[in-house]
Amino acid sequence: MKGFNYSKQELQNILDKGLEFGADFVELFFENTISNSIQFVSGKVTDVNTSNTYGVSARLLKGAQIVFGYTNNFNEALALVEKLAKSFNGERVKSCEELKEVEKDEITVCKVNPVEVPIETKVVYLTRIYDAAKVVSPEIVQIMSNASDKCQEIVVVNTNGVYATDLRTNIRINTTCVASDGKDMQTGATDVGQNSGYEFFEDIDFEKLGKEAAESAVEMLHADYVKGGKMTVVINNGFGGVLLHEACVHSLEATSVAKGTSVFCNKLGQKIASDIVTAVDDGTLHNYWGSTNVDDEGHKTQRNVLIENGILKSYLVDYRNSLIMNHPVTGSGRRQSYKYAPTSRMTNTFFENGTSTFEEIIANTEYGLFAKSMGGGSVEPATGEFNFSVREGYMIENGKITKPVKGATLVGSGKDVLLNIDMIANNLLTAHGMCGSASGSIPTDVGQPTIRVQNMTVGGKN
Repeated sequence: MKGFNYSKQELQNILDKGLEFGADFVELFFENTISNSIQFVSGKVTDVNTSNTYGVSARLLKGAQIVFGYTNNFNEALALVEKLAKSFNGERVKSCEELKEVEKDEITVCKVNPVEVPIETKVVYLTRIYDAAKVVSPEIVQIMSNASDKCQEIVVVNTNGVYATDLRTNIRINTTCVASDGKDMQTGATDVGQNSGYEFFEDIDFEKLGKEAAESAVEMLHADYVKGGKMTVVINNGFGGVLLHEACVHSLEATSVAKGTSVFCNKLGQKIASDIVTAVDDGTLHNYWGSTNVDDEGHKTQRNVLIENGILKSYLVDYRNSLIMNHPVTGSGRRQSYKYAPTSRMTNTFFENGTSTFEEIIANTEYGLFAKSMGGGSVEPATGEFNFSVREGYMIENGKITKPVKGATLVGSGKDVLLNIDMIANNLLTAHGMCGSASGSIPTDVGQPTIRVQNMTVGGKN
């Protein structure tokens, strides 16, 4: 890492200094991140940004008590730790353990570093998307694409003897198309990304991405407004998993569980979902958008089964909250940058495959809404109550997908959704997003097979 010149012994000495006044845990987090983005609007590059984020933070604990600080000067790590250590006024209770490098699996591999890819190459990809989207319909009035990449190098060490390094290269291209008939406007969107090198884009069909976004916008432009009410809802695979992420698993993070503010507090071993529901958070999936080799506390990432056959099996727990909850650490300590203290966060979160097919779910639905593509929404973590928009929706009538509808919102609570899932398909797919919480904005994958939910409230124009 550029600017990082510490030996293990020097780091161990700094960490040990932090224990002088009664702290029982000290952690240093070093980071150097280069981020790039290109905005491409209506066939032209409209903005190019490059940024370099670097610095070191220190976190000291005494039990669950925490002091935290940071500086953008790697050489000030000792001064930072000494200053924070004086926040406690006790006597030394332990010494720093010998630092040993964490043996990590090669979960994420980068062959072509995005930092080394010329802008011209990235613009070619964006142009291919634009060229495919603009010919779909004369009603397409705007096409906006963005290519972004982030190369993050980290070193994390702590007084428990952890010495861990990682390289994260999150690359992403997304597109939004706007269709208009002069009176109404509708959008369609596509997105693709990974935590990997730019070699990932060699096999991507960019023309397909542009075409799908444009076709979705045009389809919704000519759709009728949905008539709301209680009904059966079939939520498509991929980004449909945002419902699980937002309405359910945020309430399983120790960030809320340790404070007693989650609807799922004290529910381990209890039935909280339909028998056919198994939900997983898995940071070990090869080169997935939300995967890392180690988390931001230096623990190896792992596969955590949260719900198994309807039974709550685990929470997502970082080191500090594990002390409060008496729950094992789950490799879920994450942060946006060195300016944030880590806390429990998701990686790649999804429902496991079921035994039905997509066609069987549709054929067995007499009447309902098919949410093909989900949009944004809002959630209250303490209760799991949510309100999500449906970007692209269709009615299901007599076991067939029929007319397109727009203006639909899904309203309810996570705990009710989990219990009302009665069919799950075998077409698991994940999609990419950025998740914001107490430790900043981080890359996470959401996902699911197609699911069917009974008795769901659908909000509509009427």
